[in-house]
Amino acid sequence: MTADFPFGPVTPAEGQAIMRAVRADRPMTKVSFAYGGDAWVVHRHDACRRLLEDRRFVRKPFADGRPVPYPFEFPEFLTKTLQFMDPPDHTRLRRLVTKAFTMRRVERLRPSTQALADRLVDAMVADGARTADLVGSYALPLPIQVIGDLLGVPSEGRANFVQWSHALLSTSGMEMDEVVGHTTALYGYLAELMAARRAEPRDDLLSALAAARDADDRLTDAEIVEIAMLLVLGGFDNTANFMEQGVLALLLNPDQRAVLAEDVDGRITRAVEELLRHAGMVIDQPVTGAAGLVPFVADEDVELADVLIRRGEAVMVDVSTANHDEQAFDTPDRFDVRRPRNQHLTFSHGLHRCLGASLAQMELQVGIGTLFKRLPGLALAGDPVYLEGVLTGGMTEFPVTW
Repeated sequence: MTADFPFGPVTPAEGQAIMRAVRADRPMTKVSFAYGGDAWVVHRHDACRRLLEDRRFVRKPFADGRPVPYPFEFPEFLTKTLQFMDPPDHTRLRRLVTKAFTMRRVERLRPSTQALADRLVDAMVADGARTADLVGSYALPLPIQVIGDLLGVPSEGRANFVQWSHALLSTSGMEMDEVVGHTTALYGYLAELMAARRAEPRDDLLSALAAARDADDRLTDAEIVEIAMLLVLGGFDNTANFMEQGVLALLLNPDQRAVLAEDVDGRITRAVEELLRHAGMVIDQPVTGAAGLVPFVADEDVELADVLIRRGEAVMVDVSTANHDEQAFDTPDRFDVRRPRNQHLTFSHGLHRCLGASLAQMELQVGIGTLFKRLPGLALAGDPVYLEGVLTGGMTEFPVTW
């Protein structure tokens, strides 16, 4: 779940431009994207952090209709959400959401998440089964139920989460009227649920958002519904993707899998952070540049890492190269589940750091840890199949055996 989605494969030309800059040890390079024009792509970890902390970089121009520079057309719905707001609107909404979405609320979900993970594994091995599709049987059901429980969405309302999410994050292959229909359906469903929670509050996040106050200020129903939509979209898809990629990375790196297996409970926290550092990358393959976090626009001339970014120019964080910067990480290309210092930027940083980072981390710790404790013989049973035409990507099939 995120307020700053980490995305993106790039075209060969875009990737080559990025890697020329990386190999030349330049902190950033300007790339002409397939949609939205040019953008500076920042590679160095320190420069990325400073960019994410600098309020002179804004996103309102994209919310106002400027095309987002990206390898594919950016879903319009996302440009109207919290991640495209700037202070003071962003500050107000984030402060109120944070009052409801606390670490304590997340940690209260850990025991039920563990129980759910165990039930899903029990179902996988029932009747002596030795194979399963990890996407449909584990990686998707776990975060869908967790975010549904957190928000207070009844079980029957979760059946359409995947369909709604893929429609709203579609980048190709779906007609606009279909996208609009799914968007309207999700908004209408959450609006009805929000009205019910206003009338009869429960111990869930929707009720907590409705009750969140700051002096005389509170969230409107429309704001809560929009935030809930963003949480639904980011609350299971990215977590499922990280879980799939993390499990695959461990299966393909038996030495690190063995290190984790020696003490799963003691090492899973660091292991998850290392898997997140490599998120979207094929571990032990050369690092390649990618379109990263949602871009910004310079609100005035700004010098960043000795490069002048002029007012009106777009700039984005390339998470993949920043997370493998030798100036920020010792032996950055090494996959090390015991890595002690791991300030990766997968969940962004500063003002736009992912609202649900702690929830995703908890789910990944429980989900991946449980799999390797319960199924020590876990192995690939075929090649994963990847989803196309949806912004967050991910797998549609992940055949495993044990």
